[in-house]
Amino acid sequence: MNLKNKTILITGGASGIGLEAAKQFLALGANVIITGRNQEKLDAAKKAHPQIVAIQSDVANATDAESLFRQVTALGGIDILYNNAGVGVPPINLGVANDKHLKGAVYEMEVNYFGVIRLNNLFLEMLKSRKESALINTTSILSTLPSLLEATYSASKVALAFYTRSLREHLRIINSHVKIFELLPPVVDTDMVADRDGKKISPETLVKGLIRGLEKDQYAIRIGDAKVLYQINRIFPKLAFKLVNPKKSDDILRL
Repeated sequence: MNLKNKTILITGGASGIGLEAAKQFLALGANVIITGRNQEKLDAAKKAHPQIVAIQSDVANATDAESLFRQVTALGGIDILYNNAGVGVPPINLGVANDKHLKGAVYEMEVNYFGVIRLNNLFLEMLKSRKESALINTTSILSTLPSLLEATYSASKVALAFYTRSLREHLRIINSHVKIFELLPPVVDTDMVADRDGKKISPETLVKGLIRGLEKDQYAIRIGDAKVLYQINRIFPKLAFKLVNPKKSDDILRL
């Protein structure tokens, strides 16, 4: 896929992976629109990169999504929708009954899953009308194997992964040319995991891998440990599960 001169909408684009993607897409000659909930972060991104168009919007809010669609349409539309926005609640011990489980799961599903479907439904006909267009959905290394510490987050990403693969096949059946990409990151060094130790890759490395995959029309783009874990899981699923999850029960019981 050729990214030059494409207009790309990035959700969660004011910081972290989204902002890094905006920078790298701009460097390739693309036009970039970013959206997010935090106006201060959007303003800072716009100040640092004046070429960016910044629109405040919450993907979990239907009214915001419809307003975003109208504003993007007025700007001339897009060629690529990059569903990057995502949230994760602090780890919860599912073995202990409390009122946080459902609340956290609803929040994660509303942003990570329903928010993607909401925007895809709004923008799909626009993308179909373009000569070359795409959707990019960000799932996770945890859509391959669940994390005991992030069970509901893992579930939201599995839901998105299955939806993404099904949508790709539906569009193939109806002879649509819209390309459906799935980005599967490992742990990325962003604010979401700032308090964690362990191996992390930089947003810059992740986005470089994403762009390589887009340019090669690689529809499942696994980066770093996500690629390694996928291969291990195919042959040694028990080992893969152990690599993702705590070695001691105390790591879970302390939550």
